[in-house]
Amino acid sequence: MYTDQDLESAIQAGVISDATVAALRAHVAVGRQMPVADEEHFRLITGFNDVFVVIACALLLASVAWIGRSVWPPLGPFALAAVAWGLAEYFTRQRRMALPSIVLMLVFVGAVMVLPDNLALGSALAAVAAWLHWQRFKVPITVAAGAAALSALAVSGVMAGPLQGQGLEIVVVFFTGVAIFVWALWWDAQDRPRQTRRADVAFWLHLLSAPLIVHPVFAALGLPKGHIGWWAAVAVLALYAVITLASLAIDRRALMVSALAYVLYALSVLLKQYGVISLVFAITALTIGSALLLLSAFWHVGRRWVLQALPTKLRIHLAPV
Repeated sequence: MYTDQDLESAIQAGVISDATVAALRAHVAVGRQMPVADEEHFRLITGFNDVFVVIACALLLASVAWIGRSVWPPLGPFALAAVAWGLAEYFTRQRRMALPSIVLMLVFVGAVMVLPDNLALGSALAAVAAWLHWQRFKVPITVAAGAAALSALAVSGVMAGPLQGQGLEIVVVFFTGVAIFVWALWWDAQDRPRQTRRADVAFWLHLLSAPLIVHPVFAALGLPKGHIGWWAAVAVLALYAVITLASLAIDRRALMVSALAYVLYALSVLLKQYGVISLVFAITALTIGSALLLLSAFWHVGRRWVLQALPTKLRIHLAPV
């Protein structure tokens, strides 16, 4: 029996094409009467050996960083980045292990980012490091890591400018989130059936863009202050309904998950203000949880309704039902 890891290795070796593997997966999915595009698969773990390797790598990397920093402070992150890249040469490029590849990439980019003391310079170096890592290893989450570094660069540029402290940072965060969301849609459009690495790249980009978009909007409604009016709660629910429709349209649940914490918090605060204290979180969780489970059960039906309401020119770029 061939695993996804075997197929990816065969693609990298040039034994079989990416299109052939996609056709094979589609054929198997049809034969099993399972949907291909709307299950939102992504490679995270191929077996418990992934966990074992991650634990071993974490111990090694932590010791390298500790020893390097004790010798000379900048040597710590430099040695950490170098060792993470070296480990990726085996566990990512040769073994194609999913979870270790993700962890090693994050360690490499993060170590490069903290090399300089300056946030802007560190973010720029991290973006370059992510690009180099992508060129070498093609780990799907690397694109999102690079986008996150560019977002940090944009925010740090505003914070260091003459308009710092005037709330412009939150605006920059929002628009960088929108830009990453559009970029994620572009990756999705390259693989509408979601059978190749492009879909995995899009998944991580959506997961990154969602909090960058959602947090500024909910912050503008005053949620972090701990006291909201009924109108703000209604606005939160209305916005979550819009997010749900967008999630159904693009067939990505990341937006809903990122906004879920804000909705739970908003309803909990509202119920507490109106005297429902003892069971406030239980009632909120019961309501939201029931609604999400119902939506999950009828996800395909909901997608059909939403897609039918969209123009054909837009619908042809989205994942099929």
